[in-house]
Amino acid sequence: MSVVVIGGGPAGLMAAEALSFAGYAVEVCDAMPSVGRKFLLAGKGGLNLTHSEPLQAFAARYSHTRTADWLAAMGPEEIRAWARGLGVETFVGSSGRVFPSEMKAAPLLRSWLRRLRAGGVDIRQRWRWEGWTSGGELRFSTPEGDQRRSPRVVVLALGGGSWPQLGSNGLWVEWLLGRGVAVAPLQPSNCGFEVAWSNVMRERFAGSPLKSIEIEGRRGECVVTDFGLEGSLLYGFSPALRDEISRSGSALVHLDLMPDRSLERLQRDLARPRGSHSMAKHLGRAGLEGVKAGLLREVLADLSDAAVVAATTKHLPLRLLAPRPLEEAISSAGGVRFEELDENLMIQRLPGVFCCGEMIDWEAPTGGYLLTACLASGLMAGRGAAKFLAQ
Repeated sequence: MSVVVIGGGPAGLMAAEALSFAGYAVEVCDAMPSVGRKFLLAGKGGLNLTHSEPLQAFAARYSHTRTADWLAAMGPEEIRAWARGLGVETFVGSSGRVFPSEMKAAPLLRSWLRRLRAGGVDIRQRWRWEGWTSGGELRFSTPEGDQRRSPRVVVLALGGGSWPQLGSNGLWVEWLLGRGVAVAPLQPSNCGFEVAWSNVMRERFAGSPLKSIEIEGRRGECVVTDFGLEGSLLYGFSPALRDEISRSGSALVHLDLMPDRSLERLQRDLARPRGSHSMAKHLGRAGLEGVKAGLLREVLADLSDAAVVAATTKHLPLRLLAPRPLEEAISSAGGVRFEELDENLMIQRLPGVFCCGEMIDWEAPTGGYLLTACLASGLMAGRGAAKFLAQ
């Protein structure tokens, strides 16, 4: 066997495809009963393949500049062409995100696996990698017992540490550290954050969506949970918030609960005489109902001053105490440091060992950026491994 790819997620399958196209025999080993489990989970609400924004702006979404090299080889347009080659058309949604026309991941994965198998890629399921033997062989725990492999090239595509029930459990970190490879600690990214809600807030509003709000001029949605706050708008700030909590013990974020109303309009609406209306009814006349009114009550003991309530509505402070655990996050930060990798994603102190996907120390927001970089890095690692074999 010339090549073993460990991990059957998008990055690993793309690396296998690149090597197969180059004419090499490839064995993909995955610990789970089926491959692409996180890929399928991501597609439950409509698979967000990539994003349609211009490549320069697209590349700026990533935490490390070297990801631009991957995107030059396989950016948004190349991914749409790749999907089309698998018989899956795509469309651009109103937000600029790109989806398969059927809004499902399963048809794309099935077509991809058919093409891989037709190209000679051997996919082994329930093959759990357990590191290297003292003699340098790859050791696997399988339904047939302990198995060993001594390929000419290994591509590691084991994911980060989020959603470990789908296969990416981060156990590889200790094995690479043991071989002298520098690995940044895995941390949650695109995650929720904890807030010290009152019992009233937790009991009445946990699960309530916060629609059409803004944080630092970015508009989107969040959800109040029993532990705090989560949602796509907050995810985009998670690296900065996580780092601030690490430095200071907490992070302060400010919400504009009514971005479509000016401060002056809100103050005018709230300054109208209440008459016989309750405070809840009075706030409701200004558009502050449900969970938004609950948040105001959470931070203001007195709602009688129209100017204070209006200013707080436009700049409501929430103190975030901790990111949610890594296993709950959509993705993870940390991983193999870029200085350990050559331009082809080979680990320089382990010749013939390549890595790709979330194993590498980069992060990006949701919206198609995560999947794009996983596929693009898989292509880079696969092509790099083919070059290594050719030499």
